[in-house]
Amino acid sequence: MNSASLLELALTSLDDSKARDIEVLDVRGITTMADYLLIASGTSERHVRSIAEKLMETVKPSGYDILGSEGLASGEWVLVDLNDLIVHVMQPRTREFYKLEDLWSVGSKPETKHAGK
Repeated sequence: MNSASLLELALTSLDDSKARDIEVLDVRGITTMADYLLIASGTSERHVRSIAEKLMETVKPSGYDILGSEGLASGEWVLVDLNDLIVHVMQPRTREFYKLEDLWSVGSKPETKHAGK
């Protein structure tokens, strides 16, 4: 499966987990570390952890490798590295502080809002 299929699977998982403010950043022309960055918010530490755990449970049986995850213990900001897709699930105050969308908008703005289902 390709990175676009992985992205769709991840978006479905985040939608199912009631993640908020989901944004997709297409970084293929900016970096070689990944094709897409997916940024989403959860409402609490528990919700952030739950979103990330559900994502990992969803992609693993589909044959995608989880290269790593960070932040599950705190639930403030969880990063899930899926190789071609890097997913950031954050609490709103953390997301507002770090503003990853702005960091990756240098040059042509690669971001797209995900409207959900």
